[in-house]
Amino acid sequence: MTVMGGLDIHRAQLTFDYVDLDTGEVQTGRVTPAGRASLRNWLRRFDDQSDVVFALEGCTGWRYVVEELVRAGVEAHVAEPAETAALRGKKRRAKTDRADARHLRQLLVDDRVPDSWIPPAHMLDARVLVRLYKDLLDERTGWFQRVQATLFHHGVPQLAARLVTAAGRDHLDRAELPDAGRRAVETGMRQIDRLNAELDPLRAQIIAIGARQPGCKALRANLYGVGPLTSVIIWEELGDCRRFTSSDDAVRHAGLDVTVWSSDGKRTRGHLAKQGPPALRWALYESAVYAARPSSPDYPYYLQLKSRLDGQLALLTVARKLARRCYHTLRNLEGAALTA
Repeated sequence: MTVMGGLDIHRAQLTFDYVDLDTGEVQTGRVTPAGRASLRNWLRRFDDQSDVVFALEGCTGWRYVVEELVRAGVEAHVAEPAETAALRGKKRRAKTDRADARHLRQLLVDDRVPDSWIPPAHMLDARVLVRLYKDLLDERTGWFQRVQATLFHHGVPQLAARLVTAAGRDHLDRAELPDAGRRAVETGMRQIDRLNAELDPLRAQIIAIGARQPGCKALRANLYGVGPLTSVIIWEELGDCRRFTSSDDAVRHAGLDVTVWSSDGKRTRGHLAKQGPPALRWALYESAVYAARPSSPDYPYYLQLKSRLDGQLALLTVARKLARRCYHTLRNLEGAALTA
């Protein structure tokens, strides 16, 4: 008996639509409330069936659904959301949860599901830590910028990163600021201290992952500029590089490819696609910054690009080059690149 179905995920419920290919019988309905316990109980109906396959979109919540499907012995396919939507076609029709589940089921039956790669659990956990780190880092940067803007507004010289040093704190204490401005600065500095207290142990935890992971160690050993932190980010965001047909796909996955619009001889100026993981672009760019050092093997290439274009475009070009090298380094490791 072969069962194929689709699951549409929402916070309140899971909508299902599956068909028994032997009998042609279709079952539809909802699993409520959405959660592990409810889904686990619903999946018991397939305990005596060995050939059960479900497809779901890679939206928020897909991880626990896939984990429960695998636990119940059900084959899971995670569909890429944008491509899944495109496969609906241009015909206008009512879009409902039930229609989405039916669409996923039909794609599965027709063997047209635009599959996304499902990372192993330890890589997903590393991804959670990395993206948390990046969110906290972005928040800290925002508070730094707010404090610096307040200081500049009141005529206090810029201190940049020296704000967190003892000399910088002393300078802030002696700065001539009105009461409201001082309140804003002191509040901002307290937020920066709070975020630093969260970032330091989190950074150490991420670096510890890279210290034992073969893929991370290979990236650090072979690529100038890739460090203990950025190696983990690149490793977990690129994932299994064997799923890419070429290094161009890795660059495209990072969102570092340049978009082009051309028609009838008219061509718009290209911009970065920025459609990949932001953390991956950030890590590649931070690693590319080291190309500006004379000791970097890419230093002559960087200087050539900088003289012809500008420093920012030169760094982005080096970042694309690094993405290609990371692809080849991880791909050559094959399965060892995915081990914990």
